[in-house]
Amino acid sequence: MKFAKYLLIFMLFIMSGCSTESKEITVSAAASLTDALNEVIEVYEKDHPNVEIHVNLGGSGTLSQQIIQGAPVDLFFSASLEMFNRVVEEGMIDKEDAIPLLSNQLVWIQSKDQAIVESIEEMNKIAIGTPETVPAGAYAQQALTSQKLYDQVKDKLVFTKDVRQVLQYVESENVNAGIVYKTDALQSEKVMVNEELSIGEHDAIIYPVGIINNSKEKDTTNSFLTFLQSNEAIKIFKEYGFNEIDGDIDGSIFSTN
Repeated sequence: MKFAKYLLIFMLFIMSGCSTESKEITVSAAASLTDALNEVIEVYEKDHPNVEIHVNLGGSGTLSQQIIQGAPVDLFFSASLEMFNRVVEEGMIDKEDAIPLLSNQLVWIQSKDQAIVESIEEMNKIAIGTPETVPAGAYAQQALTSQKLYDQVKDKLVFTKDVRQVLQYVESENVNAGIVYKTDALQSEKVMVNEELSIGEHDAIIYPVGIINNSKEKDTTNSFLTFLQSNEAIKIFKEYGFNEIDGDIDGSIFSTN
């Protein structure tokens, strides 16, 4: 009888171990999502102790190229519709499954230790993300061009690998000012938003998210994607300055007109 009892306990232990098999997924996400996404993941992993989420952060253009070239990624969370669409066009994300989740806005920032700059002419160096690979840089280029300022300041521009590097350059006063997302500006105690300088017109800043078709952990990834859309996760994103998008943009997330 004792042997049977111990055997039953052993079998239950084995079954319990199988039911809590550990899972790992990788999320490639825009650098501007860093702080908010890390907190969202922390909450999710607390409720799902058998799941470990790895995050690959960077400029959305670089991330999209990595995915297209075969990087092992389960979920793409972009800061650019254009960069996201590149992955869709390669057949790696189904367009109908793409979700426009968040929005953001651009701001001018400068060090809190400097006097407010009221004119671009007063600056020697301005940091923006590299437009070809960093959405925030592309939006900044559009904003400057709409005011007919881009050609005027292009010799002053310092290009960075992602929007977080713009923030670092401004914090260290290696540049006079920079253009970043509002959410990034809110996370630094060393910079301030300069409202004296105008932000020109630019494309809507939309953050689409979607599961990579060749993900080996689709059930787990879908579970996390569902959580990203939950009230609990959206509340966290809003605390970091993001806005929620409810529904498509003019019928398609790839149309911002």
